[in-house]
Amino acid sequence: MRTNLLQLRHGALRAQLAPGIGGSIARFYSELEGGRRWHWLRPAKDSALRARDARAMASFPLLPFSNRLREGRATYGGRHIALQPHHSTSPHALHGLGWQMPWQSKRIGPAHARMTLSHEGADGWPWPFLATQEIRLDDQGLLIDLSIRNLGTTPMPVGLGHHPYLPRRRGTRLAADLAGMWATDAECLPTQLERPPLLNQLAQGRTVQGLRLDNNFCGWQGVARVDWPASGFHRHAALTLRALAPLTLLALYMPPQSPWFCVEPVSNCTDWLNLQGYPPETTGGSVLASGATLQTSLRLETSIR
Repeated sequence: MRTNLLQLRHGALRAQLAPGIGGSIARFYSELEGGRRWHWLRPAKDSALRARDARAMASFPLLPFSNRLREGRATYGGRHIALQPHHSTSPHALHGLGWQMPWQSKRIGPAHARMTLSHEGADGWPWPFLATQEIRLDDQGLLIDLSIRNLGTTPMPVGLGHHPYLPRRRGTRLAADLAGMWATDAECLPTQLERPPLLNQLAQGRTVQGLRLDNNFCGWQGVARVDWPASGFHRHAALTLRALAPLTLLALYMPPQSPWFCVEPVSNCTDWLNLQGYPPETTGGSVLASGATLQTSLRLETSIR
């Protein structure tokens, strides 16, 4: 099946959007001299586009919650959430609904597009909502304004976020200021807050080589930087992620031996609806009144020197 990509251009920057594949970004790169490309995010392969696999894209939106929800079940305001698991090996719902559904799209300009998703309040999530992504390229990089509006008549719990995949090249470094890490059980569900030495290492910046993580971090200051050092094949490159509240948590997903890793700005931690007794700034999550909108902003700033 052919997938139509929406092409954005600004200067040397290019973004290819896949509205029909979960409102995803398929590729985000810079055109270099000699026709070469520098991919800031893991580029989607043609086979992934044909398979319409959102988790094989460069990035996809997370809504109406991020990460796992225990067994896909929770209750809020007397209404029951009952979502199907997304893996045959795990009973938990993952990353909400947005990445599983086709979005509508409209080109606003050569470097600006809008994608929208309307959910009618079925499929295990009883609240109807309208989600919108405004995606722009400019001199600094890529800007994503992601919002969700509660179209229902009762308050809706909600979380938003982004799931970018970054190339894990030799010498890749990550820096971010974080206040705490959620330790997890064997099913990657949070158990307790910790302050491991890794927090100090990340504050100073450290290589991602050898890291194995699938954890949420609270107290994020809204800035994370990824550096790829110069080599004989390319110049030094850096990507800085800048997010505004409520994206105050960071999920780091680093499978061992993988050629990519994920730095996910999110507004809720894993299974936040079922976590009790923790300060709200450590679990995140929001509640939208009927007709209310939650807005987020994420910028990916690019630098090559």
